[in-house]
Amino acid sequence: MEISIIALPLIASIISGFFGKFIGDRNSEIITSLLVSISAIFSSLVFYEVIINQYQENIIIATWISSGSLEVNWSMKIDPLSSVMLVVVTSVSALVHIYSIGYMSHDPHKPRFMAYLSLFTFAMLMLVTSDNFIQLFFGWEGVGLCSYFLIGFWFKKESANKAAIKAFVVNRVGDFGFALGIFLIFYLFGTVNYSEVFNQISNITDKNLLFLGIKFNSVDLICLLLFIGAMGKSAQILLHTWLPDAMEGPTPVSALIHAATMVTAGVFLVVRCSPIYEYSELALNVITVVGMSTAFFAATVALVQNDIKKIIAYSTCSQLGYMFFATGVGAYNVAMFHLFTHAFFKALLFLGSGSVIHAFKDEQNINYMGGVWKKLPYTYSLMIIGTLALTGFPFLSGFYSKDAIIEFAYLRGNTAGYYAAGIGIFTAFLTSIYSWRLIFKTFHGEYNNKEIKLDETHESPIVMLIPLFLLSIGALFAGFLFKELFIGYEGQNNFWRDSIFFLKPLSTDHPPLWFLLLTPILVTLSIPLSYYLFLKNKSLSEQIANINKPLYHFLLNKWYFDELYDVLFVKPSKKLGLFLWKFFDIKIIDGFGPDGISTMIKKFSVRANKFQSGYIYQYAFVMLLGFSALLTFLIVK
Repeated sequence: MEISIIALPLIASIISGFFGKFIGDRNSEIITSLLVSISAIFSSLVFYEVIINQYQENIIIATWISSGSLEVNWSMKIDPLSSVMLVVVTSVSALVHIYSIGYMSHDPHKPRFMAYLSLFTFAMLMLVTSDNFIQLFFGWEGVGLCSYFLIGFWFKKESANKAAIKAFVVNRVGDFGFALGIFLIFYLFGTVNYSEVFNQISNITDKNLLFLGIKFNSVDLICLLLFIGAMGKSAQILLHTWLPDAMEGPTPVSALIHAATMVTAGVFLVVRCSPIYEYSELALNVITVVGMSTAFFAATVALVQNDIKKIIAYSTCSQLGYMFFATGVGAYNVAMFHLFTHAFFKALLFLGSGSVIHAFKDEQNINYMGGVWKKLPYTYSLMIIGTLALTGFPFLSGFYSKDAIIEFAYLRGNTAGYYAAGIGIFTAFLTSIYSWRLIFKTFHGEYNNKEIKLDETHESPIVMLIPLFLLSIGALFAGFLFKELFIGYEGQNNFWRDSIFFLKPLSTDHPPLWFLLLTPILVTLSIPLSYYLFLKNKSLSEQIANINKPLYHFLLNKWYFDELYDVLFVKPSKKLGLFLWKFFDIKIIDGFGPDGISTMIKKFSVRANKFQSGYIYQYAFVMLLGFSALLTFLIVK
């Protein structure tokens, strides 16, 4: 059963990808959705076994590499951590497959799209079930490749091609650091298997290395290099620029890859490597700072964006920041809890936005929507649930997981922890503001679309609404049902066991009552505030934007990161590339190589052709010259 969880999405991808044109669009959709759904059911059964019977296994599928001391297997590591990821990946993927049947109904390349979705699912499953860093890297690069395919699925759109390339290139930056981290692990330990590396990590805590002329503690260096990979994959600040552009792909892609699964791979990596990170105070502080900076940055940008998918994309970026600063303060289990709950409500919001876009015939600007809550009652109701869960409204899933992150940051007791808690509370307030802005401008107020009549908007078909309904159940109840299992002090020891390592046990203290009430109060108060700003008195929000125009444009242009990178990296790289092409490639390599040789032969041929005149005396003269040259050569020799 366990191997089937991985094998079924791969089989689905092969069938749809290679035989889709023979079996037809509908059969491709049914087969891929069915096989991935079966994989999701099996994953739920494994998760149940892990919870109830403390099931844990390392299944060796095949030997992969055996060279000297390097022994690497294709394997499937089943433990509490991987079982959680299996449920998240396969359940969200199965619902996205089903949703895509309706959303992509008019696309002429449905088998290819379904094949990419299934292939991505296979690669992500290989990543989360690996028991070594090489298989992890295989899955890591596999999801990156599938992300490139899916973002650029509509390859005839220039913007989609550019977004796909941007995602691929930015991730290569992070992956280079990740690869260096794996090389360093093998250099220090002679192995890449998790268990062997984790058992030896305490032996090298005092070992120092010289890297780029700087002296690093070996554990610090490993952690920082691995975290660079996590920053790229999970779109943390500095390596985040690809995520909003990735919204050029179809909406189901956004829900699957950029909300619930691929972008959480970085968080999974840090949690999986908790036995290493617990010995690096420097790396944990760096992760805390990067995480809270990302959470704040993305929330501020989302406040002023107008593309419905980009607002949710920046929200994803912000929530990933929460997960990272949870790992930075040592609350790995809380980070995984937020990852688990976030998968449901963020996938719900993305698929809900897809339903809205579907109703507006591919319009994504919320300024051209409004007044359709009665026309799209189911989508509206389900997106309200997702929004409440995202903002951390009391007793929904986000309330339990996000507030737990803020509480454990406060209980960390150091400067970074207090700072992270403060930023977390303020970011939660901003999250609520921009989330309700999206709801009010999309569904309420006046109808603002001049291209499409109000009567032409319609609710999505049942095949798109069923996944939304199922995700809403997770958004409502996942936090309450799994809080004790994931972060309860007793549940922490019984459930996570050795899949997460705590060098120092988490604090069992309770924050003061005012601190516990602060976030829910701010989140609740933000609802009437957003209603007043974006619905009741729209002119006020416009006046605020006009008064603070420099700040507004700063946020609207996403802190000018793209422009900065354009000046620092893109334009110099293009100039260097043009110089190398025109000077070294054309003038030197081609000039002295194929072009030069061919030009020389051509010139020689033209001159030699002049001797073919038809006059005997000229032929005799040439023969005499040749004979003289041959004779001279023989005498000199």
